Amino acid sequence: MVPELRDLLGTARVVSVPMTSRFRGITVREAVLFEGPEGWTEFSPFVEYGDDEAAPWLHAAIDFGWRAAPPGLRARIPVNATVPAVPAADVAAVLDRYPGARTAKVKVAEPGQSLVDDVERVRAVRDRLGPEGRIRVDANTLWNVDEAEHAIHALAPFDLEYVEQPCAGVDELVEIRRRTKYMGIPIAADESVRKAEDPLAVARAGAADLLVVKAQPLGGIHAALRIVAEAGLPVVVSSAIETSVGIAMGAHLAAAVPDLEFDCGLGTVAMFVQDVAEEPLLPVDGFVPVVRPTVDTMRVSAVEASADRREWWLDRVRRCYRLVERTTAL
Repeated sequence: MVPELRDLLGTARVVSVPMTSRFRGITVREAVLFEGPEGWTEFSPFVEYGDDEAAPWLHAAIDFGWRAAPPGLRARIPVNATVPAVPAADVAAVLDRYPGARTAKVKVAEPGQSLVDDVERVRAVRDRLGPEGRIRVDANTLWNVDEAEHAIHALAPFDLEYVEQPCAGVDELVEIRRRTKYMGIPIAADESVRKAEDPLAVARAGAADLLVVKAQPLGGIHAALRIVAEAGLPVVVSSAIETSVGIAMGAHLAAAVPDLEFDCGLGTVAMFVQDVAEEPLLPVDGFVPVVRPTVDTMRVSAVEASADRREWWLDRVRRCYRLVERTTAL
C-alpha cells in the first residue's frame, strides 16, 4: 500500500546533519524523515540524483514506515569502520569513532589525490588494526582497468579483504577480476548493483565475487532481499550515509539476510557531528543493534534544514511520489 501524499508530507521533517569530515564531496547530509504506522523512516537520495534514480529511495522509505520488516535472524549487526580519503595522520582519530570494529573500509581513488596517498592511508589503517584486522578498499568506479590493476597490486601487501567497485562498467569488472584473480583478492560490486537498470546483471556476468546492497537505493528491504536471493552471491549490507533512521532500515535488512558473512557498512552515524535519534545507532563493541530508533524532536530541531532547502526536498518528495504511485506497488 502506498500512503496518501498528504500523510507523508504531514509528518515530514527535513534535516541537514553536519559531518565530521568531507565525504563524497559533502560536509552535510540532507534527509527527509517521515513517521509511519511502523515507526520513523528516511528518504535521503543524494542531491545530484534525478527523480528516476531517487524514486526507489522513496519507495524504500514507504516500505520501512508503512510495512512490517521481515523477521530478523540476528539482534545486532557487526559493522566496519569507514575511513574517508583523509591524510594518513588522521586515520587513528577516524578509527577511534568505531569502538570494537575489526574491519575498516578505506576510500581510495579520491579526485585530486594519488595512489601514494591511498597506499599511505591503507598502511596507517593496517598499522592501527594490526595483522588480524580486515581491510577493504572502495574506489567508487574511479579507476579504469589498467589503473585498477596497478592500484590493486600496490595495495595487495596490506592483505585486502576485497576491492569494492574498482571500475564502472560490468565488462570492466569482468576484466579486472580476470586480471587480478591470481592475487586472490575478491571484487565487490556496489554501483553496478544500486545504480543499474538491472541489478542482477553483474552477478549473471560473473563480474563480482560479492555484492554490496543498500536498502534505500534498491527500493527497500523487501526488494533488496529479492535481489540477494536471486543473485546467489555473498553480500555486504551497507549504508548510504544515513541518519540513525536510515541505518535502522539497513540493520533490519542485514538482520534478514540468510547468510551474513561480512561485517556491514552500517556504522556510519559515527561520521556525523549530530544525529536525530534519542539513542543514535553508533557502533558499540563493533556492532549496531537491530532496532527502530525514536526520533528526538529537540535533536531534529537542532539540525532542521533552512526554509528553502525544506521546500526543495518536499518538492522532490512530491515528484518522486508520483513515480512511485505510477510504477511501483508495495
